[in-house]
Amino acid sequence: MAKSTTPQQSAAVRQRGVTMNDVAKHAGVSRTAVSFVLSNRENASISEETRTRINEAVQELGYRPNAGARALASQRSGWYGIVTEIVTAPFAVDIIKGAQDQAWLDRRFLLIAPSDQADAVGPNQGLEDAATEKLLEQRVEGLLYAATFHRGVHVPESANEVPTVLINCFDADGKLPSIVPDERAGGRVAVERLLKAGHTRIGVINLDPVIPAAVGRLEGAREALATAGLDLDPELVVSGYATADGGYEAAGRILDRYQGERRPTALFCLNDRMAMGAYDAIKERGLTIPGDIAVIGFDNQELIAAYLRPKLTTVALPFEKMGALGVQTLAALTAGQPIIADQQLVDCPLLERSSV
Repeated sequence: MAKSTTPQQSAAVRQRGVTMNDVAKHAGVSRTAVSFVLSNRENASISEETRTRINEAVQELGYRPNAGARALASQRSGWYGIVTEIVTAPFAVDIIKGAQDQAWLDRRFLLIAPSDQADAVGPNQGLEDAATEKLLEQRVEGLLYAATFHRGVHVPESANEVPTVLINCFDADGKLPSIVPDERAGGRVAVERLLKAGHTRIGVINLDPVIPAAVGRLEGAREALATAGLDLDPELVVSGYATADGGYEAAGRILDRYQGERRPTALFCLNDRMAMGAYDAIKERGLTIPGDIAVIGFDNQELIAAYLRPKLTTVALPFEKMGALGVQTLAALTAGQPIIADQQLVDCPLLERSSV
């Protein structure tokens, strides 16, 4: 028979942390019996009445298994860690959602550790190393490393202690697998949409020309034009450096450079913030969208694309899908299975709205 425990005694036990010995004492059984029941030991000769007493004691005392001890014993914690600088980004948090949803399907959980960029300096320098170490201390089974924008990164050396997958970035040292957007295909589908609408003279407002997104998206645009038998006029490519002000200035330069039939009838802006600036430049010149100038963006930054007038047709970065694929790849690695490729490209879908 289980020993009676006063509410005060139960509260005291909870406050100091309920142990398996406490459960055994409360149920009037041995600690071994409690261990067998809580671990669902099938070959243990324990009566249903005893199992019931033990489970009732667990509920009454609020016992929880020691996750650290269990992880040490099984070498499996049930946790993946994610080191990321994107916790407060307006749209890239979808990486976390995609990873979290996929992890839950595998009955895994995510521990999230924020960091600065890999090349950060100042008072937070070293935060990335510390974040990685803290996750490893929790005995995570694997690590995800997610970046705000597509680029090469140097991952802390300690990340090599467990399987690690990079999301929206790639290992500058070429050692770790990565999941990145197919920038080239995204640029191609954007310009193909403009060509389908009848536009043959297309201006491009570029990002910083050296980053992977700029290189890939511009190359995709060239490919789409070449397939249609057209060349990209270098005079119609101006960098806006990812800002609305930059997009405004770049669009103005393109539109003022040519008049009449030589003026471009469409602008491909390599992100939505630059497209927002281009809208202002177009309207200031008495032109309409999409009547005089069609505009297409990239990113699908919801706070911009869905609220511009007219609403912006854009190419979406597949953050949620990249997060899910990152977890799938990590699960394969932790299970010792082969992965598809060292770098996996994820399609960037076109979202039709009203600007083309």
